[in-house]
Amino acid sequence: MQTSQLLIQQILQETQKVIVGKETQIKLSLAAFISGSHLLIEDIPGVGKTTLAKTLSHCLGLEYSRVQFTNDLLPSDVIGVNFYNVKEASFSFKRGPIFSQFMLADEINRASSKTQSALLEAMEEKHVSVDGVTYELPQPFFVCATKNPFEEVGTYELPSSQLDRFAISISLGYPTKDAEREILSAKKSINSQS
Repeated sequence: MQTSQLLIQQILQETQKVIVGKETQIKLSLAAFISGSHLLIEDIPGVGKTTLAKTLSHCLGLEYSRVQFTNDLLPSDVIGVNFYNVKEASFSFKRGPIFSQFMLADEINRASSKTQSALLEAMEEKHVSVDGVTYELPQPFFVCATKNPFEEVGTYELPSSQLDRFAISISLGYPTKDAEREILSAKKSINSQS
C-alpha cells in the first residue's frame, strides 16, 4: 500500500512539473484513471487540456494515441476498418487509434454525434464490435476527452449517453499570476540552456 502511495505521489510530482498550479485537476485526472473510468476536460482553447493528457499518459507509462475530432471524422477513423487483403484474398481488420491504453479524444464535440458514439461501446465495455466481430481493447484502457465550450463555432452538444461515460469532468482555467511566472521562468531557463 505504501508503494502505491509513493508511486502516485511521484506521478503527481512529475505531472506538476509540466502542468503548473493545477494540483486539484491533476489529482482528479489521476483518480479517474485509477478508478477505471474516463475523464472529460471542458475548457476554452489554449489552457493546457491536451498538454495535461499527454503528460499524464507519459507519467503513467501508457501507450498513447491522439485523435483530433473534426466534423468530417468517421467512426472507422477511430475504431478501425475491415479492408480486402488481396494477397490473402480475404478481409482483414486494420485497428484504429482506439486500440491504445490511453486515448486522447481531442475536441470531441467538434465531431458529429455518429462519430462520438463510436466511443460508447469501448468506454463502457472495453471492447469494440466491427461487422459482428468483437475486438478486446488493451488494458488498462482510458479515454481522456477534451471539449471546447458550446459557444465555439463548429461544436456539437455531447449527448447524455456520451457524458455518462465520463466519471469526472474538470476545467483547467487560466493559470494564476504565480503559476504564469513559474511557467515563464522555466521557459527562460530552458531557452538559455539551448
